Amino acid sequence: MDKTMSKSKDQLTSKDINEQVRTETGQIDSTQTGKKDSGSLSTQDVNQTKDSSKSQIRGDLTFDDQVIQKIVGIALDKVDGLLSVDGGFFSNITSKLVNTDQTTSGIDVEVGKKQVAVDLEIVAEYQKRIPEIYDKMKDIIQREVHQMTNLDVVELNVNVVDVMTREEHEKQSDTVQDKLSRATEKTGEFISDKTEQATEATKRAVDKSRSRAEQIR
Repeated sequence: MDKTMSKSKDQLTSKDINEQVRTETGQIDSTQTGKKDSGSLSTQDVNQTKDSSKSQIRGDLTFDDQVIQKIVGIALDKVDGLLSVDGGFFSNITSKLVNTDQTTSGIDVEVGKKQVAVDLEIVAEYQKRIPEIYDKMKDIIQREVHQMTNLDVVELNVNVVDVMTREEHEKQSDTVQDKLSRATEKTGEFISDKTEQATEATKRAVDKSRSRAEQIR
């Protein structure tokens, strides 16, 4: 009886020892694994750190009216049946002489932080459906402005000031261009004449001063 109890005790002791070894080994592995994981950052942690640093940067992104006007003007060049965006062929000649880029002529905008309103005056092509032209203008203006600025065009007001055939428009446009060219030439000649007069006056003043200096000597 004592032998049986002693043998059972030995078996239990051996089993307990094995279980204890396995338990301790598992604890060691778990501890080592935990140390390894805590020492490295996952991709998610890195991304969260980057996002956090971005959110700390403050500031505003704004757009000047002329920027939106130019986007609208360039976009409208793709609309079939739209001959001109302007208040009239002979208006604003002075401003056009100063700024030869006529992309923004006839385009008025109101720019907010998230939204844009646009007012246009146009010349439509004869025998083209103007409501369809208007729909095309809305689609392309909204798409181009939003794509470049993330602003939403919430209002587009279009006033049709004239209807012409394409031939008539081209002829009248050439006439306007000729007038502008002649006006530019006259302006250049006027400036050139004034420059020459000023140069001559300066030269005469210098000669007169030298003459007086020689007389004093």
